[in-house]
Amino acid sequence: MDENPQGTARDWAPRSIGLLIGTLVLATAFIAAYVGALHQPTPSDVPIGVVFGDQRARATLDAVRGQTNILKPVEYDDPGAAEHGLLSRAVYAVLSTGPDNGLLLTVASASGPSATSAIKEVLGTATARTGTPLQIVDKVPVTPADPRGVVPFYLNVGYVLGGYLGSTVLGISAGTTPRTARRAGLRIAALAIYSVLLGIAGAVVVGPVLDIWHHDVPTIAAIGALAVFAAAMFASAIQGWLGVAGTALVILLLVVLGNPGSGGIYAPEFLPGVLRGMHRWNIPGLANDLTKAAVYFDWRSAGWPAAALGIWTVLGGLGLVSASLVRGRRAATSGPGTTRSGPGTTRSGPVSDRDGG
Repeated sequence: MDENPQGTARDWAPRSIGLLIGTLVLATAFIAAYVGALHQPTPSDVPIGVVFGDQRARATLDAVRGQTNILKPVEYDDPGAAEHGLLSRAVYAVLSTGPDNGLLLTVASASGPSATSAIKEVLGTATARTGTPLQIVDKVPVTPADPRGVVPFYLNVGYVLGGYLGSTVLGISAGTTPRTARRAGLRIAALAIYSVLLGIAGAVVVGPVLDIWHHDVPTIAAIGALAVFAAAMFASAIQGWLGVAGTALVILLLVVLGNPGSGGIYAPEFLPGVLRGMHRWNIPGLANDLTKAAVYFDWRSAGWPAAALGIWTVLGGLGLVSASLVRGRRAATSGPGTTRSGPGTTRSGPVSDRDGG
C-alpha cells in the first residue's frame, strides 16, 4: 500500500502533464501539416520537356508560361534526350510537333497523375483557344487497378509505419537504449528479419491478394524490406539517444511531415514551398519514388532513392550502436539495483535496458 500518495502524485503528475502537452503539440502539427499541404493543392513549375529547335512546341509553352506559372519548360537537345527525361522522371511530359500541323503531348501518368492531368488541362485549353490539334499519348500509364496512382503511397505508408512501430515496440519491451554493442547488434538483426517479413507481406497484399502488381512481388518485397528497415533504424537511433520521448520526433519527421511531403497524394509541384523538395530525402518520399521507378520506369530513376534509403539505414544503425556505447554504458555503470525515478529520489530494483534510454 502506498504510504505517501501525495508524493507519488507529485512524481507522476509533471511527467504526465508534459507528455500530454507534447501530444497536444504533435496532434496540432499533424492537423496543420495535412490540412495546410493538401486542402488546396495548387500546381506551379510542373516540368515539361521540349526539344531545342522545336519552334511550334516552344512557342506554345512560352505563350502558356506568359499567362501562368503552372508549367516549367525543360529544354533537351534531341527527342532521345527528351524521352530519357520522361522515363527517368525528370519531367512529367514532353511536348513536340505532331501530325497535321498539330502538337503531340507524350505523358507518363505513372509518374504523377495529378501533374499529368494539370499539364493536359493547361495545354488542352491553350491549343483549343488557338485551334491547334493536340494529340495525347500516355507512354507510361498507371495500372488500371490503381487509376489515381496512390497505391505506391499507401503501400509505403504501411511500410514506414511498420518500421517505426517495430522499433518502438522493442524500445518499450527491452529498453530504448541497448546496454552493449552486442545487444544493439541483436536488435538490428531482429529488425532486419522483421523488415523482410513485412516487405513480403505488403508485396503479397498488393500482388496476389488485391491483384494490383502481381508480376512484381519479389521487387516490391525487396523495396518494402528496405523501406521498413530504413524507418526502423532511423527510429531506433533517435529513440536510442532520446528515449521513448524520441518517438514524438520520429512521428513528426516520418508521419506529420513525411507523408504529405512524400509527393504520394499530390505531386511535389502541388505542395507548399517547404514540402516541395522533401520527397528527395525523407524516407516516405524516397520509398514512394523507388517503388514507382521499379514498377513503372524500369529502374531508370531508382539510383538516388535506393542509395538514400541505404544511407538512412546505415546512419540509423550507427546511431543506435553509438547510443548503446555512450548512454547504455553510462546507465550500466551508474549503479546496479538503483534507478532514478525523479529529482532527488531513487528506487531500488533491477536495472533494465529501459533505464538506459
